[in-house]
Amino acid sequence: MTGSRLTALRPAAFGADPVGARLERILASPNYADGVFQNPVGARSTPSGGLLKALPGNMRKEARALRRPAAPVPVHPTTLADLAAPPASGLRLTWMGHSTVLAEIDGRRVLFDPVWGDRCSPFAFAGPKRVHPVPVPLKSLGTVDVVVISHDHYDHLDMPTIQALVGTDTVFAVPLGVGAHLEHWGIDPKRLHELDWNESTEVDGLTLTATPARHFCGRGLRGRQQTLWASWVVASGDHRIYHSGDTGYFPGFAEIGEQHGPFDATMIQIGAYSEFWPDIHMTPAEGMQAHVDLSGGTPHGAMLPIHWGTFNLAPHPWADPAEGTLAAARERGAKIATPRPGAPFEPSADLPDDWWWRSIAVPPAGGWPQYAAPASDAARDAAPDAAPDAVSEAPAEGVGGANGSGGTDGADGAEDYEVARPR
Repeated sequence: MTGSRLTALRPAAFGADPVGARLERILASPNYADGVFQNPVGARSTPSGGLLKALPGNMRKEARALRRPAAPVPVHPTTLADLAAPPASGLRLTWMGHSTVLAEIDGRRVLFDPVWGDRCSPFAFAGPKRVHPVPVPLKSLGTVDVVVISHDHYDHLDMPTIQALVGTDTVFAVPLGVGAHLEHWGIDPKRLHELDWNESTEVDGLTLTATPARHFCGRGLRGRQQTLWASWVVASGDHRIYHSGDTGYFPGFAEIGEQHGPFDATMIQIGAYSEFWPDIHMTPAEGMQAHVDLSGGTPHGAMLPIHWGTFNLAPHPWADPAEGTLAAARERGAKIATPRPGAPFEPSADLPDDWWWRSIAVPPAGGWPQYAAPASDAARDAAPDAAPDAVSEAPAEGVGGANGSGGTDGADGAEDYEVARPR
């Protein structure tokens, strides 16, 4: 069978390979060598051999139970109503789960890594399934000025979500090469701003800059490293924000902060890490260090932890990314926001300090660590079942999935999620 026939038969979700002028740009990129895009610091993009030895222990029932919430995730119930009024400060963030964040910045709306699909997979019947719904339907979200994509992995670039935006006026800012996928799915190339690292574009008074990250790419069975991955800076006249995408820790965060900061808020990947792929995802402590580096060595602005809580993509316990970030923030004296999915907040105001995950996660053997109580009594009064010292119920079988990096979760192993509403 010829290559062209194989290409025609592959799933649409695999996207398309860069060709023509786009491929010429890739080949001329200073970040492309030896047939692939290169990381700013060397990185292994495949799990180490030790993963195979660890699989039997990670597949035990008690280990799987730790990797999913034991009760429904408490999704914020009034997201659309809260978004109806403009932010008083001019900057508001709404974490929709995983790495999806709506940023309202001085009258414009930027949507990072939108994933409204039920699975991060090329297939509707298999692959990691979300453990909570997106807080609002995409069609109800209203006008989005810019969609920013960090890279082409399925948990960041979701074909059904992109196709739902084909009929809108939204423009897209994407790393070099990723535009081939979007064009393949129906996006007019005139709506694409496709950038190499350290390139910028202007959209409706916003400056969007693709900045380096330490990760990898790929959607199909071949063509890995043929599209770029990036972190992003979005700046207006009054505010600056940073979204890390997926990345391992590397010294370049300090340079990004020096060139583009200070940031009012950073959105930093702190989940789906593992000792078996340490170069391409950060631990919570590394994510906090990245925030400090971006701040010039002293924590500045608010950090929003992302890339956790929605899909099971690693062997660590489900709540560990949040707990680890909480500990790192207390240690470094940094301000973090821990909203429930869908709860908007303004980085310059009181930050959500709601340890909601503790009421629905399997608690550690020694109990939850003790810290100062959350600052917002009002938030606790609105949702008393999410108190920091709450004890979870017995694990619910089949919620979400237990997957290693790139693993799949069959339909038979995942029940439909439920929505827990605050009382």
